[in-house]
Amino acid sequence: MKIGIIGTRGVPNHYSGFEQCAEYLSTALVAKGHQVTVYNSHNHPHQEKTFKGVDIIHCYDPEYKVGTFGQFIYDLNCIIDSRKRDFDIILQLGYNSNSIWSWLLPKKPVVITNMDGLEWKRSKFSKPVRQFLLQAEAWAAQTSDYLVADSLGIQQYLNDKYNKESTFIPYGAYVFDDPDISVLKEYDLKPYQYNMLVARMEPENSIDIILEGVVKSNTKTPFIVVGKTNKKFGQYLVEKYKAYPQIRFVGGIYNIGKLNNVRHFSNLYFHGHTVGGTNPSLLEAMGSSCFICAHNNVFNKTILNDQAFYFNDAQDVARCLNSYNKKDYASFIEQNRHKIQTIYHWPIVIDQYESLFLKALHAEAPAPALVQFAS
Repeated sequence: MKIGIIGTRGVPNHYSGFEQCAEYLSTALVAKGHQVTVYNSHNHPHQEKTFKGVDIIHCYDPEYKVGTFGQFIYDLNCIIDSRKRDFDIILQLGYNSNSIWSWLLPKKPVVITNMDGLEWKRSKFSKPVRQFLLQAEAWAAQTSDYLVADSLGIQQYLNDKYNKESTFIPYGAYVFDDPDISVLKEYDLKPYQYNMLVARMEPENSIDIILEGVVKSNTKTPFIVVGKTNKKFGQYLVEKYKAYPQIRFVGGIYNIGKLNNVRHFSNLYFHGHTVGGTNPSLLEAMGSSCFICAHNNVFNKTILNDQAFYFNDAQDVARCLNSYNKKDYASFIEQNRHKIQTIYHWPIVIDQYESLFLKALHAEAPAPALVQFAS
């Protein structure tokens, strides 16, 4: 198959979950004998025309000049270029700024869209932006030939809201089996004597709630916050909690080996994401033998089931911190690792994408529904 992947800033991953998905998926499909092209921002750090056998097409991306609006121009440039190619499959990872151009996609390829999470619920966006994202979601759901849902919660949502079937294909991860305690020295940590979270500094990731819970718990145990704090909300959090020395903002950790070790040797790991589907950092935490306390929502619960504790507010967070210890819940940890090995394992995920592509290519693609306005 000739496969084009659009909707990301490009590979190798220097940004987030979809870029990670594009990297693992594209390189694995090339290894299986397919021809794969990934669209990259023109200013992506990787400037070569190939990456591990994947063809790279760089398109002009003015986001660095004009902000978010530049994403729309970048996606338009990618879609226009795709019309010149002879793709069998176009995989769209997300819809935020590309579904507005869906009518320009080439007609020959089968268009498959991974719908991501409920972007329009993200509190960082203004009301008009959230309304647009809801409309963009509707356009993507109604004009794609096939939909991918990365969680069972998203799959049910697409069925309920748009009466559209989707294929459940989660993100992937690997089990981490190479712990190195010496990594902790860099962060002045002792094994199992600290708690932590990993997240982008966004309100919908419950970071403020979690840190309020740390304060309420009166614990002096170090609490490590992993994520860049250079934007407005991150700076707000640093300022708000600067009087609490147990709360330590360590910035982003982009070396996966270091990050896995910091996760592996933690006591409690908090996951506060509220609007996503299958969040990559949660899967990586499960694979790194974390003992997890997660925000109480359908997306997290369909993954963790009964192998985690849950919180709704800061009081719940404080209770978790004062009541639970990792050494008492080895069965939770082992069962979550087993899920990574048997459900969320990257080779399994890649096979599922390949099967969907083959099915779509050799079947008559269903006609897209008439575009309707979201409500």
